Amino acid sequence: MSGFNSSARDLPAAAEPPGQSARAQPDPAPAAQARRARRGRLLMLAVLLLCAAPVIASYLMFYVVRPGARSNYSTLVQPARALPAGLPLRTLDGTAVDARTLPGQWLLVVAGPGACEGACEHRLFLQRQLREMLGRERDRVDRVWFVVDDAPVPAALRAALGDDPALHLLRVPRAALAAWLEPEPGHALEDHLYLVDPKGDWMLRAPADPDPARLKRDLDRLLRAAASWDQPGRGG
Repeated sequence: MSGFNSSARDLPAAAEPPGQSARAQPDPAPAAQARRARRGRLLMLAVLLLCAAPVIASYLMFYVVRPGARSNYSTLVQPARALPAGLPLRTLDGTAVDARTLPGQWLLVVAGPGACEGACEHRLFLQRQLREMLGRERDRVDRVWFVVDDAPVPAALRAALGDDPALHLLRVPRAALAAWLEPEPGHALEDHLYLVDPKGDWMLRAPADPDPARLKRDLDRLLRAAASWDQPGRGG
């Protein structure tokens, strides 16, 4: 018996069936592909975050990090509302304007009827003065007057506004504009100045009949906070 056992121990191991060893080892290809896909998604996310970081950081600096440094004078629009690409804009002579050509500058916006008397004229004057008060930063800001009806703009008012490349006079149906910009409860669309950022997002609404000095401080802080990613554009 002992000889038999010794002989059995000395026998070579039985050969594995063909292919069995290969099946015992997992194929590394799917796992490697999954890792590459995860790395690709993480890289894409990192690139998107890197592109958005300056804008996000500037708004956080203005509205979150330094809450004691601001007076909450203007209203932050949350979330910001993108300029509708199909907003039906026309020049005063009736030529269609593509709304997508407006972004690229900060836009200080006034809405009002073509006749524009009294409070409307005052807002246009304030709009011009605010831009001038920004000093060297004014080249980053364009002015927009959205004329919300088909009434003619008086020749005297057009002459007073002058031929300013930083001023855009555009007609738009009031209902279409009201689908984008929104007044404070209890006020009309025409009662406010609105601020649109260079991406075309409406993000700030001034109070009705604002204090120019306090509104200028809001604009100053916002322009400083955005200085890392926003540069002077077509205005000036």
